[in-house]
Amino acid sequence: MTEKIIILDFGSQVTQLIGRRVREHNVYCEIYPYNKIPEIDQSVKGVILSGSPFSVRDPQAPQVDLSKIKGKLPLLAICYGAQYLAQKFGGEVNRSFSREYGRAMLSIEDTQCPLFKNIPSNRQVWMSHGDTISALPDNSVAIASTGSISNAAFRIKGEETYAVQFHPEVYHTEMGSEMLGNFVKNICGCKGDWTPDSFIENTIATLKQTIGDDHVILGLSGGVDSTVAAVLMNKAIGGNLHCIFVDNGLLRKDEFSSVLASYKDMGLNVTGVDASERFLSALKGVTDPEKKRKAIGNAFIEVFDAEAHKVENAKWLAQGTIYPDVIESTSVNGPSSTIKSHHNVGGLPDYMKLKVVEPLRSLFKDEVRKVGRTLGIKDELISRHPFPGPGLGIRVLGEVTAEKLDILKEADHYFIDGLRKTGLYNEVWQAATILLPVKSVGVMGDERTYEYTIALRAVTSTDGMTADWVHLPYEFLADVSNEIINRVKGVNRVVYDISSKPPATIEWE
Repeated sequence: MTEKIIILDFGSQVTQLIGRRVREHNVYCEIYPYNKIPEIDQSVKGVILSGSPFSVRDPQAPQVDLSKIKGKLPLLAICYGAQYLAQKFGGEVNRSFSREYGRAMLSIEDTQCPLFKNIPSNRQVWMSHGDTISALPDNSVAIASTGSISNAAFRIKGEETYAVQFHPEVYHTEMGSEMLGNFVKNICGCKGDWTPDSFIENTIATLKQTIGDDHVILGLSGGVDSTVAAVLMNKAIGGNLHCIFVDNGLLRKDEFSSVLASYKDMGLNVTGVDASERFLSALKGVTDPEKKRKAIGNAFIEVFDAEAHKVENAKWLAQGTIYPDVIESTSVNGPSSTIKSHHNVGGLPDYMKLKVVEPLRSLFKDEVRKVGRTLGIKDELISRHPFPGPGLGIRVLGEVTAEKLDILKEADHYFIDGLRKTGLYNEVWQAATILLPVKSVGVMGDERTYEYTIALRAVTSTDGMTADWVHLPYEFLADVSNEIINRVKGVNRVVYDISSKPPATIEWE
């Protein structure tokens, strides 16, 4: 039984970062909405409460039942979680006279506290709250302060319960990862043995037991997730895995043939299917982003249902779903809402008699890459930028047509090819080209033009949950812009997206 940490999400935009930091210490963790606490069995070694956009003084603030957790398991409460503990158990939380957002210097009062083991005092931390803990909860003691708040962190005596008003999970908090490491290893007693090797070994064993002699269909896209899922499944069930690579008409230029060629020497049983007309037909007249995703997902399922009938004893559909897909598609009843649905999250229609298996469902993107390298997959596949399941269908804003796709494919080719030729490709986590649903006036030669605008986007990230835009060289952007405008008929303007996630998302739809 894999030991794990449970993270209860109160709607903070950085809850996923808590999970990433915990896993940096080779400790497995799972994130759940605060109102959907899982069964607390022997595998759970500790619990972390996240921050929240709510104030604990708000009548609609999230409430959580900690009766099976507090005092029974190690508990770490962060920001909102800390203020919730204070208010719920005899303390007092009031509006702060000086709201604390951004950097603050932490002074550690209790140098013997295991949460701060090997953490020097006067470390920079990141605050984000308008309330302050004016009175500590019953039987507790302050363990750290800042220049403006005396109760920046506290612990409850006689329990392994700790609370901090700052965010140890964000990059701006110095040694925040070490603090979380102290909690999961020193306080919770986790061994830290959740590694790519152990994940592969356990997953293969589970797949063998779950699937047995059944046959499995898996949709390959050429991306990291589906490739790693295919190799992992292949190690578990061998020839009973039937990989299908669908040309949905929404792939990059020449991607269908190049991806099929890249799989030739990997020992996978791969069939290529041209279904581009079916997908374009399903998207005709559709402009709403969610409806486009649903239409693409439904067409994908239809194709696989047809292919499934060609494979004898096919009982499973394997998908490359990863943890960010699951998190972003989960709606918390209260502080947060679904950001977007993912085409490979949410199950299958009743008429499709395949069960779903998702071997990577618990992994973040960077963890998928680590597993892929451990499996020996060649770097040209592992280092590929993430590409959305709906493909260029969500990069043509508005209605998707064959004409718009041709324009976007050409523009995208010059952008991605330029990144490769200049050695910038591996410095970017994901690059995208977007065709905007607007036209603007331009001049080519002596003629007036009225043509489309292309947006270029390049971001850095570790797992896709947060991202920052890449400061690509101006000379490079100028060259790519000129090449697109001069060579792609129908485009007369190129812009560069300099927004981060949050508040934006990586994709435009």
